[in-house]
Amino acid sequence: MATMAQEQQAGAAVRSGGQESEIRRHELAAFLRHRREHVTPERVGLPRGPRRRTPGLRREEVAQLAAVGVTWYTWLEQARDIQVSVQVLDALARALMLDPSERVHLFQLAGAVDPTPASRCPTITPALLRMLEQLEPLPACIQNSRYDILAYNRTYARLLCDLDEVPAEDRNCMVLITTNEQWRSSIVLLDETMRLMAAKFRASMAGHLADPAWKMLLKRLRAESEEFCEVWERHEVLGARTKRKEFRNADVGRITVDHTDLWLNPEFGSRMVTYAPADEESRQRLEKLHAIAVERGSAIRV
Repeated sequence: MATMAQEQQAGAAVRSGGQESEIRRHELAAFLRHRREHVTPERVGLPRGPRRRTPGLRREEVAQLAAVGVTWYTWLEQARDIQVSVQVLDALARALMLDPSERVHLFQLAGAVDPTPASRCPTITPALLRMLEQLEPLPACIQNSRYDILAYNRTYARLLCDLDEVPAEDRNCMVLITTNEQWRSSIVLLDETMRLMAAKFRASMAGHLADPAWKMLLKRLRAESEEFCEVWERHEVLGARTKRKEFRNADVGRITVDHTDLWLNPEFGSRMVTYAPADEESRQRLEKLHAIAVERGSAIRV
């Protein structure tokens, strides 16, 4: 049985959690009001009108832009204790035209995990984007430890599939190797590659077992791929390492490359992934692939 001291500690923890939740709600309400008041109607395509007194947008206009109820949004700005889904937070971020830092702040205040973290990362700087471009015709991208593709150059965009056509939320190497047929068909040793990637994914996830974003990704992979489930149940783990890889490109044929990770940020596990040609024929084919990407209008993506 629990002692009186243990019961008092448990009660204090509950009260502390409740106080933190209340503080978060009030901070979220203030942040939403502040952002709403600093977005002009013209920026979101709404007429100002001659009798407008509210600075920025009205509550009903934000609700309309985010496709939520006016009463519900009003409660949110009043710091009431209501549940907010990640879909609604995403809609509010778009309606209020939040920049990447403001979007992160919004999700943190709401105690939620951004479902599309691949779109931005603190390590993606203009200098790194220039590096991606300067590395061409070598394919190169920036990934985090969860295999989200955060940015990539033109040659990488055409290496395994037409990556520009892939929705941002699906630009994850684990998702692509399990669900994208063009990506899968471009990998010469598909079974071995999936096994090794799953082993590295499991090793990386050990430090993120309670992270909702990691759990959401794992749930998706298990639901969409029996192959992944089979290799995942092996409980293999593998650290990062360089490796020679072979790809079967639809435009230029077979390419052999040496894979290298250049680590950028230990906190986020971000790295620049580069593929150097392993032979002269592969070098020439990468140059040809780069020329095709330029001709088709590909650009550095982030």
